[in-house]
Amino acid sequence: MPGKIKQFFSVAMVFGMAIFILAMPARADQVDFTHPAFAPAGGLTSIPVGANDFCKAHKGECTANPHAVAASVLTDKRWEQLVDVNNLVNTAIVPVTDQDYYQVSEYWTYPDGYGDCEDFALAKRKALIDAGWNPSTLLMTVVRQPNGEGHAVLMVRTDRGDLVLDNQDGRILLWNETPYTYLKRQSQADAGQWIDIVDKRATFVASK
Repeated sequence: MPGKIKQFFSVAMVFGMAIFILAMPARADQVDFTHPAFAPAGGLTSIPVGANDFCKAHKGECTANPHAVAASVLTDKRWEQLVDVNNLVNTAIVPVTDQDYYQVSEYWTYPDGYGDCEDFALAKRKALIDAGWNPSTLLMTVVRQPNGEGHAVLMVRTDRGDLVLDNQDGRILLWNETPYTYLKRQSQADAGQWIDIVDKRATFVASK
């Protein structure tokens, strides 16, 4: 585990009980699993600048997935892992912009206790991989918020649908239950490639 992410997880574990008391609960009964929802994928697209720089610094984490799977089976244990990791990271990291913290407009990295949206998502992805999740089901994803600003979340592909782990919302929701317009995500076949997301809901909203 990289030093920075190991550092903040170690600190978080010391105050584990307090963290989970403060964390917003995220229960399976808050998600409608009766109709699995999968974000429709398009073709290959450009990799975000921050992701490209991250891949240059962490080449081993941006390679082809030789054992890619379509989706992870969402058992009770795996749901609990998602909830625990989402709550832990969301409460262990202090939100701060790249401009304020690194004096650059965009910088993807593992957080050292401070970070912005993509840093939260990277930390969650790493923690879940370490817990045994297949990397091909843990996808960095770029979205647009209702106010037009960009944002990054972690999309988790499960047999119950695409779940979203978000630092702005403690709940774990299906992708189409979130308020975002989905733009692109990592390819399941290769973590160093990105594909478009064909979010037809955006067209519908724009036409209203």
